[in-house]
Amino acid sequence: MRFAFAGIDFLGDVFETLIGKGWKPLKLFSRPCDGIYDFNETTVSRARALRIPVQMSRIAPSDLSGLKGMGCDALIVAGYPWLVKGWEQHVPYGLNFHPSPLPEGRGPYPLFKAILDGLPEWGVTAHVLAPAFDTGPILTQKRFALSPRETHDTLLAKCQIAAKEIAAQVAEELPGLWREARPQGPGTYWPRITQPERTIDWTGSVEDVLRTIRAFGSIEAFGQVDSRYVYVWEASGWREEHPYRPGTLVHRHRRHMVVAASDGLVQITGWSPFAPGPARGS
Repeated sequence: MRFAFAGIDFLGDVFETLIGKGWKPLKLFSRPCDGIYDFNETTVSRARALRIPVQMSRIAPSDLSGLKGMGCDALIVAGYPWLVKGWEQHVPYGLNFHPSPLPEGRGPYPLFKAILDGLPEWGVTAHVLAPAFDTGPILTQKRFALSPRETHDTLLAKCQIAAKEIAAQVAEELPGLWREARPQGPGTYWPRITQPERTIDWTGSVEDVLRTIRAFGSIEAFGQVDSRYVYVWEASGWREEHPYRPGTLVHRHRRHMVVAASDGLVQITGWSPFAPGPARGS
């Protein structure tokens, strides 16, 4: 199968899995990444090593026409932010890998909310590209359990492993999966997470605080400790009656800070006063 891939390193293992299954890559469509929250150097380097074209701008109708001229059989999308329309006239198959158990969790990046909502189960879905994001018929899906102590980073790893499994199935069974694709029906759309949702609310319980920190993991939650703002990626805590106002710095030892929540104390063991980026090294 001759294919084009649109995506970044987030689900770049899909690209590698298809190649490993004998599919022939023709072109990579990617996008600029900040090198902090998202990356594409591995996928782009792989494409260049294969000597296939790399395009960083949005897929245009002329690009789809170009794929037809190259004899492309499938356009595979995974971690690509732009909606792709009109592909049906140019390639036989167009499909997207989405990190949610569709039809639940449509939207740009639902992993944070899956943990914030304390869901017991999650999944990854391959579906037909449709005129609206994440709404096309489902080709295949992999579901898995979530731990009560799930973090963003463990959930991301689970999604990436599931995506590889699904990609292997797609590589071997695409025509049959395509014939048997099932409509999604009604679902939920989760918009991009907001700054308030990423912010630690010390007036909540210890469990609420720790859930927020776990939900963002290495992407980092944001919080105020006394008058200081910090970015937090690791913490633990315990319930305990105390006289402190939520958000008060109760104790500090070296770089560990103990902060008051409504019903206990939270020990922050991974944090920085700087936002992720070059300032970290200063």
